[in-house]
Amino acid sequence: MPQESSHHVVLIVDEGTNPFEMGVATELFGLRRPEIDRPWYRLTVCSPVSEIAVHRGLFSMSDMAGLEAVAEADTVIVPNRPDPWVPPRGEVVDAVREAGRRGARLVSFCTGTFTLAATGLLDGRRATTHWRHEELSARLHPRVRLERDVLFADEGDVLTAAGSAAALDLGLHLVRRDHGAETANTVSRRLVFAAHREGGQRQFVRHPLPPRRDTSLAPVLDWARERLGQRLTVADLAARAAVSPATLHRRFRAEVGTTPLEWLRSERALLACRLIERGGTGLEAVARTSGLGTTSNLRAVVRAYTGVSPSVYRARFGPGDGQPSAAVSSRGRHSAQSDLHAVP
Repeated sequence: MPQESSHHVVLIVDEGTNPFEMGVATELFGLRRPEIDRPWYRLTVCSPVSEIAVHRGLFSMSDMAGLEAVAEADTVIVPNRPDPWVPPRGEVVDAVREAGRRGARLVSFCTGTFTLAATGLLDGRRATTHWRHEELSARLHPRVRLERDVLFADEGDVLTAAGSAAALDLGLHLVRRDHGAETANTVSRRLVFAAHREGGQRQFVRHPLPPRRDTSLAPVLDWARERLGQRLTVADLAARAAVSPATLHRRFRAEVGTTPLEWLRSERALLACRLIERGGTGLEAVARTSGLGTTSNLRAVVRAYTGVSPSVYRARFGPGDGQPSAAVSSRGRHSAQSDLHAVP
């Protein structure tokens, strides 16, 4: 059984904390993963008070650590706001702000964005929140660069998820950043949850008169994933979908949230990372198998996708590395930032 990692995740809970989001954090960062041969996270749950009522008094929690635990955290998950109009506790804001200033990674799920925004650490930076609260967020925190149609936003050391279920997307993204794509896929299979959900949260917004939707692109995407090592063009994808290239572009924007070429590049980058993690294959073979062609293109794409070179990525996530990996902490693109669900 793997040992605990030195990476300490602290989850702050407060009055009205959403048990689903709390469960996501516990599932991803608190449970042991015997199927993963590397040290995992160490999770602490803390609260500003000795006992809290969770989710409109559905149940209560006590005997948790105090806010002093935040001072020892590598990653801090802030509490959501049941009523975003009500500001978070001052002591919570102070603890989170101090954690951010000393370099801890800050994470929010759903309306937890309002907690992060109250610290001022989101000013001038990208963030997202649940679509129901976008206008309120823009009104209360105009300095935050609100991204309205993504499942999560990654600013390197500050990350925000759009809704409760998007907490899973962001949580798997963090696992991918910290431990590599193969490990994140292992966790997603254990959860029976897609490692990459396509599209943004706009697809979940209720419209008075929902537009008539075309047939899903899923069969075309599956067909292309099986042929990433081959030369694929937009015309090839359009022919497979039996539409014109212009129509294909519109459908990709509507259903996937990006262009066909960007989607292909992202899928090939992900495949290249998986091949690098598995080892036993040189970079030239990885470039050919993933459809990236040349080693120079492989280096450029992997660096754009992960923030590091293929050799550094292999050293961190390749076979035989039993040490915990450090998260990429620069503000460039990270493991899945080029992923379709993150802010491009």
